[in-house]
Amino acid sequence: MTTSETPGFFMTLEGIEGVGKSTCLKFITKYLNKKNIPHIATREPGGTLLAEEIRALLLHRQQEPIHPDTELLLLFASRAQHLSQVILPALEAGKWVISDRFTDASYAYQGGGRNIPEKKIALLENLVQGNFRPDLVLLLDAPVKKALQRTYRRKQQDRIEQEKENFFRKVRRVYLQRAEAFPKRYHIINAAKPLSHVKREVLSMLELLVLNHAAIIENKNVDINK
Repeated sequence: MTTSETPGFFMTLEGIEGVGKSTCLKFITKYLNKKNIPHIATREPGGTLLAEEIRALLLHRQQEPIHPDTELLLLFASRAQHLSQVILPALEAGKWVISDRFTDASYAYQGGGRNIPEKKIALLENLVQGNFRPDLVLLLDAPVKKALQRTYRRKQQDRIEQEKENFFRKVRRVYLQRAEAFPKRYHIINAAKPLSHVKREVLSMLELLVLNHAAIIENKNVDINK
């Protein structure tokens, strides 16, 4: 139960490297500012001082290899801090929270990419989050080759971005599987199209989303995926 009369809303942006999550996040926050909707933008791993230190450990190359289980546990440690210090307080205050990645990324990257069993990830998810899940997962999807071509233009690539193409194929496959398994929670945007088209799709989604949020307050229902 929130302390605000207006319920908060939790949206996450997901997808492989190079699909334009950062650009999309900026576009969404600009729209929410225009609509005077209280919100915060955050990211995972990260979002708090401690979680950002964990992010540095995860994304920078280390002198010793990071075991997949270590990677997974660090991510959920960061997530626990992020939830307690940022996400849940903002939602309690009636704000919208837009996060660049959340737990679906763990299923995709550590489950798909690192071959960690789904049951092991689900165990940590339930431990750290209980029944808490995003209200909406916005999946920016594009073919792996096309998406990775965009990352090659970056001056520096982090430890994850330096993975092989097959790694990202497995990550994308899990994202699409989860979108199929949870159609009410996922909304897919074709990120392979020009940015102008992507922005139009996101704008249409946001307009319906705001309408849906208002309808929830009035005990109505609007499905953004229709």
